[in-house]
Amino acid sequence: MSVADDKTVVREYFNSTGFDRWQRIYGDGDVNRVQRDIRQGHQQTVDRVLEWLRADGNLSGLSICDAGCGVGSLSIPLGEAGAIVSGSDISEKMVGEAAQRARQQLGYRANNITFMTQDLERLTGRYHTVICLDVLIHYPDEEMGDMISHLCSLAESRIILSFAPKTLALSVLKKVGEFFPGPSKTTRAYQHKEADIVKILSDNGFTVGRQSMTSTRFYYSRLIEAVR
Repeated sequence: MSVADDKTVVREYFNSTGFDRWQRIYGDGDVNRVQRDIRQGHQQTVDRVLEWLRADGNLSGLSICDAGCGVGSLSIPLGEAGAIVSGSDISEKMVGEAAQRARQQLGYRANNITFMTQDLERLTGRYHTVICLDVLIHYPDEEMGDMISHLCSLAESRIILSFAPKTLALSVLKKVGEFFPGPSKTTRAYQHKEADIVKILSDNGFTVGRQSMTSTRFYYSRLIEAVR
């Protein structure tokens, strides 16, 4: 399958059955055991990013690009903390949900956040920090480098990425997991070697700093921060 086809599948998925599924996962309503585990894992990743940024003590007024913002799980708390956030996602329905949640949760403070429907490769602008969580899983190795390099071109000082690490154990788990929940409920998932991502960041003038790993029963995500 070509990358263009992958993107079409992802867009259509998150504008249809995928939207309903992930809206529940990223919300606070009732979900099944697997979805609850994924919700908790994703939230741990978001919380760790927020922990890092708050520890720096300069969130208020900081310009941040949340690339692949989903329903606003990260954009909204960043806006609440005073950051100037640009959130984007390939799914129009996800973006609409994120904007609605921001208005409901933040009121006038939602003015700090701008949401738009956009492919990551077409993002423009300059930001102090670019963040891209749980999106690389949709990109095969042969296209990952160009996508990360483009995000690096938008970042003045820092980029934060999460990805599904490619190890033997996790590759076996992925193969088992491909039997569930079935093709009607999932998209193709790609794992990546950390060394490959670190090299791409280095080639774009970034040095890896803080790192973290989130592991639950059904959610595995490696988080890295790189600075110029």
